[in-house]
Amino acid sequence: MSMSGGQGGTERLVVIGGDAAGMSAASQARRLKGPGELEIVAFERGHFTSFSACGIPYWVGGDVPERDELIARTPEEHRARGIDLRLRTEVTEIDVRGQRVRARDLDSGAESWTSYDKLVIATGARPVRPDLPGADAPGVHGVQTLDDGQALLETLARTRGRRAVVVGAGYIGVEMAEALINRGFEVTVVNRGKEPMSTLDPDMGRLVHRAMEGLGITMVNDAEVTKILTGDDGRARAVATEDAEYPADVVVLGIGVRPETALARTAGLPLGAHDGLLTDLAMRVRGHENIWAGGDCVEVLNLVSGQDQYVPLGTHANKHGQVIGSNAGGGYATFPGVVGTAVSKVCDLEIARTGLREKDAGRAGLRYETVTIESTSRAGYYPGASPMTVKMLAEHRTGRLLGVQIVGREGAAKRVDIAAVALTARMTVEQMTALDLGYAPPFSPVWDPVLVAARKATAEVRASSGPRPYR
Repeated sequence: MSMSGGQGGTERLVVIGGDAAGMSAASQARRLKGPGELEIVAFERGHFTSFSACGIPYWVGGDVPERDELIARTPEEHRARGIDLRLRTEVTEIDVRGQRVRARDLDSGAESWTSYDKLVIATGARPVRPDLPGADAPGVHGVQTLDDGQALLETLARTRGRRAVVVGAGYIGVEMAEALINRGFEVTVVNRGKEPMSTLDPDMGRLVHRAMEGLGITMVNDAEVTKILTGDDGRARAVATEDAEYPADVVVLGIGVRPETALARTAGLPLGAHDGLLTDLAMRVRGHENIWAGGDCVEVLNLVSGQDQYVPLGTHANKHGQVIGSNAGGGYATFPGVVGTAVSKVCDLEIARTGLREKDAGRAGLRYETVTIESTSRAGYYPGASPMTVKMLAEHRTGRLLGVQIVGREGAAKRVDIAAVALTARMTVEQMTALDLGYAPPFSPVWDPVLVAARKATAEVRASSGPRPYR
């Protein structure tokens, strides 16, 4: 077999996965090389490409009225740019040595091999489905793809009862709880953690807990689901824990996601501790010159802890795709890593975090000081000023910023970007206190809440370090 996958001497780039990372890579490679130089074939097992999975809760909740508003670029638009996009086609095998992939048409069942010169693996993530009785019953939904969102909306429209149980209280669980409240359902969230939002420290998660209860959501923490009970019709009717049963006309799984890397594992490609693919800074799969990987199926370097981490977010996936497309298209780009920034909301409560939590810092072997401050989003005398809680972690002795968590009303979430930049620049909390941030009474107090926390953290670091011995 010819090593060149393309026709007439052109190279062939094969992309597995048609969402953010995969199609960003295909599009960027196409910008750099025309169809005469690079043939691009992309496989996607679903019905949609380049969609915002992050927007699904807001579509389900009615904030976004139409599904198609979540689609950044349609299959037709990709094809018009010279990308051979094959929908409803699942890659079932990667033959690394033979440089080819086997794909199955999900409608006809037909299978065929496609050779490649360059390969991009962007297989994404799969929702965690607990290995429990009833987890696959009708009425139990994950929300990872537009197909999932459509199926859930159809169930909500059909269901006569108005009781919903959400399993898990991470980003998806919390956002889906709000969406279901907006749809007029009674919502119970069953969470195995001490507080919702395990990406926050529990003391900050408690603020989210209170806000959820204020919306009328029943929060059940420290509870492990043991089974999903079904009725005579086979549909889900309740979620059971060791201590109780919670009636449910619909069950939404918000337990999180895992990297979809079974294909890569079988092909012998390197996976990390979280089962994500391992890549170098150019997003090449380690040890493989012509294979790249990006998006929710890879692990990334956390720039604060120095450890590999699994952080499935659309922002990273799109950046990965740009880097991969540049490299596969003959250019050069790198992805240095992440600091772990994420924002969310429950109704008007904004939730933000970046860097390390206390347990992350401990796991990385770092000693640290923490401070928590209460401030306001605007000057206290300006109309609409609302309370905001900022928690900050700084490294013991050095004062290097390690992490920030913010919970508050309007204007809280995006303030975390200040901390994300400071983390990337490896600033100390003392250096942060001198940051020249924008100020006017409608936007901030004279001392921005992030700077108030930095001042307090600076004092804490100094106090804990004590006087230095004279040398």
